[in-house]
Amino acid sequence: MTTFSAIYHVTSNPAEIDARAAALALEQSVEMPATAICSDYVRQHTLGQVAQVAALDAQRFRVVLTLQVATTGAEPGQLMNMLFGNCSLQEDVQLVDVDFPAALLREFPGPRFGIAGIRRLLEVPERALTCTALKPQGLSPSELAALCVTFARAGIDVIKDDHGIADQAYAPFAARVRACQRGLNQVARDTGQRACYAPSLSGGPRQLREQLDIVANEGVGMVLVAPMIMGLPVFHELVREHFQVPVLAHPALSGALRIAPPLFYGKLFRLFGADAVIFPNFGGRFSFSRETCHALVHAARMSWGDCASALPVPAGGMSVERVPEMIEAYGLDTMLLIGGGLLSAGDALARRCQEFVTAVAVASTAHV
Repeated sequence: MTTFSAIYHVTSNPAEIDARAAALALEQSVEMPATAICSDYVRQHTLGQVAQVAALDAQRFRVVLTLQVATTGAEPGQLMNMLFGNCSLQEDVQLVDVDFPAALLREFPGPRFGIAGIRRLLEVPERALTCTALKPQGLSPSELAALCVTFARAGIDVIKDDHGIADQAYAPFAARVRACQRGLNQVARDTGQRACYAPSLSGGPRQLREQLDIVANEGVGMVLVAPMIMGLPVFHELVREHFQVPVLAHPALSGALRIAPPLFYGKLFRLFGADAVIFPNFGGRFSFSRETCHALVHAARMSWGDCASALPVPAGGMSVERVPEMIEAYGLDTMLLIGGGLLSAGDALARRCQEFVTAVAVASTAHV
């Protein structure tokens, strides 16, 4: 039998924690009373076990469950179901970490490109990377393409759609991707500045296949995906069987979960195939702490079986002035994403973008 471990933080009365942990093991495996199990096979091969209960403080406990690898079916949705299916409905439980054996890690592709592949694509071997976003939704394809050209001429590495841009009537996917990519191609011919465009994929299976054909036909170098909106099983299948370019994962919709961010964005998005992971940076307009962000970045880049490292992409309320702080905090294997902080410059947008690129170059040199 091959097992994996799921680690939770559980809020409980100390006198009740052992019973609570046992109930959690049942809920996350067989979802029925142990006394009702008649099959020896089920007891031996599917029933979850409590491996550890340790106090964190007077009312919180670290509970480790041992679950069977076979119960996951080697499929992302069922793996998430085993980790946090029914207990996600119980407010006293938070999923904080996992411990997967090599046999389970081999069932998932992880990033196809990872940090090294993205650096090769962008031809940037050492310094921190730069990224910005096309905003706001409501602009036409020609307006978005004009922004792309401005960003590319300034030397920004990756230009992604805002995650709210999909296939709306005012900027249909095909027309938008064609206009933006051709704008970048022209900049490359004129100046030698090569930027990578990452359009946002959205819709059902048929629409996604059509969009991937457009990405391939236009020579697009990267795509933006919100795995929780697309669905983790669909995301995983597309990475494994259809994506030919790096995937930039967006955290939209994932904040409703009680899953620790270092695990969810740093490990699980990476496990299911994200080459780069956007996350809310500390000190921005979201509530992640510095400690949470550092743990997330470590999880994304740490050695983990044969799974390639994912590129951390801090975002959300970033500014050019904070570039040295961010590179000091995260190191050079990072892509800094500033969107609104550049666009708010208005008529001075081109100069502000150049200041961003220069700040990253200078801070990267200083960090070395």
